[in-house]
Amino acid sequence: MTMGEIVGAALLAHVPTIVLPEEDRRALNHGAESSLVPGLARLRREVLDALDIDSIVVMDSHWATTVEWVITAHEHRRGFYTSEELPRGMSSMPYDFAGDPELAHAVAKHADTHGTWITPIDNEHLPIHYGTTNLWTHLRGDEAWVSIGVCQTADMQDALTLGAAVADGIADIDRRVFLIASGALSHTFWPLRELRAHEDSDPSHIFTPEAWAADLARLEWFRRGEHDRVLASMPDFYRYKPEARFLHYLMMVGAIGGERCTARGELYSEYENSVGTGQVHVNFVRPDGGWTAPRDTDAFSFRSWQ
Repeated sequence: MTMGEIVGAALLAHVPTIVLPEEDRRALNHGAESSLVPGLARLRREVLDALDIDSIVVMDSHWATTVEWVITAHEHRRGFYTSEELPRGMSSMPYDFAGDPELAHAVAKHADTHGTWITPIDNEHLPIHYGTTNLWTHLRGDEAWVSIGVCQTADMQDALTLGAAVADGIADIDRRVFLIASGALSHTFWPLRELRAHEDSDPSHIFTPEAWAADLARLEWFRRGEHDRVLASMPDFYRYKPEARFLHYLMMVGAIGGERCTARGELYSEYENSVGTGQVHVNFVRPDGGWTAPRDTDAFSFRSWQ
C-alpha cells in the first residue's frame, strides 16, 4: 500500500492588501510594492511547482469554529467571495478549485484516536474565508484545496492534536500534500483614528516595539529550525496577540513533528507591517530524514487564553 506524505509546509500571510490592485498597494506604501506578492509568486515557482503536489491543506485562521474542528469535504468549490470585513478591497472575487473529500474523511477518521472532534463538511453553502481565497488567488494550480478552521475553544494541545490527526489521515491515502498555516504573527491593529498613518509595510509601524521584537525572535527560531523553542515560549507570545492565538501554526507544526520538528524556515518575503500586525511568508524545508512524528501532545496542555 502506498502511503501518503506531507511534502512541504509554510506559514503564509493572507493579508487583504495582497489582492488589491498593484496601484493601490503601491499607494499605501509610498510607491513601493509589498514583498508579500512577489514572494507568493516565487513560492509557487520555486517550491510548489517542484513538489508534484496532489492537495493543499490550509489551516485558515480567518475561519472560526466552536465545538469541533471542521474540514472541508467538497468535490469542488466555486463561487464569488466578498469579505464582510473589507468589501471595498475583497469584492466578488472568483474562486474555482477541486476539493479532496477522501483526504477530509481520512483525517476525520483519526479524531477518536487522538481524543478530539473533527467533522468533514461538504455543504455547498458553507462560507469560504479569505485566509483561503487570497492565497489561492496567487498560488492556484492543479492541486485540490482543503481548508480547516481554527476552533476558538481549542488550546495549544488541541491544535497539536489536530495536526497529528492530519498527518495520520494523509498517511492513510495516496496523496502528496502541502500544508499552509494561513495567518499572521503578532496581530494588534492601530485604532481607527490612527490607522491610516500606519498602512506602510515598514515594520516600524508594528503596534509596539515589543511585538516587533517578539515576531523577529520567532523568525530567528524558525530559521534555525527550533520549533521546540517556539512552542515552549507560546505563553509569552500570547502577550502580543498572535492571530487566532497562532493556532494555524500550531496545527501545521503538530502535523510535521511538534516539538521535535527541526524544519528550517526560509523567508519568501520580508517581514512587513499591516496596520500594526506582523506579516511574513516562511517556507519550512523538509529535513533530509523527513518529518519526525510528534510526541504525546499532553506535554503542552494548558489553557492558551490565560
